[in-house]
Amino acid sequence: MSSTLTSDRLQGDPPGAPPPAEPPVPAGRPRRTPGFLAALLLKTLFMAVLNAVGVFALFVSFGAQNWGFFVFLLVSLVAADVVYFSRRLVPAKYLFPGLFFLLVFQIFVVAYTVFISFTNFGDAHTINQTQAREQILAVSEQRVPDSAAYDLTVVAREGRAAPPVEEGAGDDPAAQPGVDEGDQAVEEDAAPEEELAFLLTGPDGVVSLGTSEGLQEVDPDAVTLEGDVATALEGWESLALGDLADRQQAVVGFRVPLADEENPDAGSLRTQDGRVAYVFRPLLEWDETRDVLVDTRDGTEYAADQSVGFYVAEDGTELAPGWRVGVGLDNYSRVFNDDRLSTLLLGTAVWSFAFAGISVASTFFLGVLLAIIFDNPRMRGRRLYRSLFILPYAAPSFMSMLLWAGFLNPSFGYVNQVLLGGAEIGWLTDPWLARFSVLLVNLWLGFPYMFLVCTGALQSIPGDVKEAARVDGAGAFRIFRSITLPLLMVSVAPLLIASFAFNFNNFTLIYFVTGGGPNIPEAPISLGSTDLLIHVVYTLGFESGGGQQWGFATALSVLIFFVVAGISAVSFRQTRALEDIN
Repeated sequence: MSSTLTSDRLQGDPPGAPPPAEPPVPAGRPRRTPGFLAALLLKTLFMAVLNAVGVFALFVSFGAQNWGFFVFLLVSLVAADVVYFSRRLVPAKYLFPGLFFLLVFQIFVVAYTVFISFTNFGDAHTINQTQAREQILAVSEQRVPDSAAYDLTVVAREGRAAPPVEEGAGDDPAAQPGVDEGDQAVEEDAAPEEELAFLLTGPDGVVSLGTSEGLQEVDPDAVTLEGDVATALEGWESLALGDLADRQQAVVGFRVPLADEENPDAGSLRTQDGRVAYVFRPLLEWDETRDVLVDTRDGTEYAADQSVGFYVAEDGTELAPGWRVGVGLDNYSRVFNDDRLSTLLLGTAVWSFAFAGISVASTFFLGVLLAIIFDNPRMRGRRLYRSLFILPYAAPSFMSMLLWAGFLNPSFGYVNQVLLGGAEIGWLTDPWLARFSVLLVNLWLGFPYMFLVCTGALQSIPGDVKEAARVDGAGAFRIFRSITLPLLMVSVAPLLIASFAFNFNNFTLIYFVTGGGPNIPEAPISLGSTDLLIHVVYTLGFESGGGQQWGFATALSVLIFFVVAGISAVSFRQTRALEDIN
């Protein structure tokens, strides 16, 4: 027996008493159990990996000068470390992941969409002004007519060491064309990077090296010839066809200037295939002091117009591409002020409301009807029937849509050729029949969901309530109208609101069944009789014949969001009255 137990018994403890309890752990200090240590190790490893990935992303965003993403990532990374290495912020450990993903996938997406709606963002306005100007100048270059062809080998090397020169040039840097003592000092300190150049064989057989500084003659002894064409140069690596493919953008954009003080309009040498170089001369020049592009042929000036994001001449001619600028409320005002477009959008909006409302009403009432029929305990085989009725809901919806599109095809569809004996009914080509067809298909796809929901809701209604109504003399219709339907709406009303919002933006059904058609010929954009507003957004963003107008499309999507959100908010507010039924 231990000395501790002996001393305890001497103080009056009865025999067999349990040993004294261990001293309590101080508050705020977790017990160091093996499970706790394992969890601590896993958390440390996870946070180490998270920090490593985060730091790498910080370096990438810093190098890309994406300051907004850099700041957000830095704040998020610091916040994660503070939360998960602190003993006091226990609730934040559970809230932080949800808040982070809410910011990234919800708030940021909505905020960026709203931001784009205030710009002219589109396929002609996707870059900034500097990039647009450089692209315009590059495209404006044209080959000088009857210019000489230079056989070309693209060469590359690391660093910027001087090329081999002819004998007699000596070691004096000043004797090397394009190189001076200051440049040499800079090259010695510069970090090595790949430098491209053109090894050119002129029409007269003279071999020269074309760099970004101009043409330089080379030592003939340092050149390797295949026939009369130079293919390699000492100190440089000749690029094969596969290497050219990897550097296609750099090679096509590389230019060897030929202009000098005596001939400032000589142009430059460039290649489009990596094998032959020609003399190109730009048709436009940039006046940096006035931010004006000048046509070298006739002197026409294109000034930067920040209101439209284009370089524009006095006669209204615009140079593409443009750049993204803010346009304020122009995208929103266009929806209401463009007479041709606003009239068509109004008709599309009316059809969108009608489609969503009729779809919800038809699927709900058919689902309720079937649920009441098969809720009767006297009906045999209810489980089999219920299984059959949910088959349209269980099958992949897009497959059902494609099958219905084939059934309703006016030329070879099953409905016309078999069921109607070869009739020629334009289920998908007539505007009103096409609308009826998509409503029919949506009823086929949607009623099983309502049937399942209403079946569960009906089974939750107390049977004694209906029995009391029968005792009072109420008929089946009165019981349904006064008891069953109100109690059913308590459970189903929020789902009906969600179903309305879903069908208002039911892009998939229209896309697969009718493709939005039949088309409206007088529409200024590609628009069809069965198109919903969400299809107009898709058309403007991806299929517009006048160019992808993403700024205008996002403005329309923002309006759709507010319409659906407003209707949902009002509907949910009205459904609160149903809670009093309980």
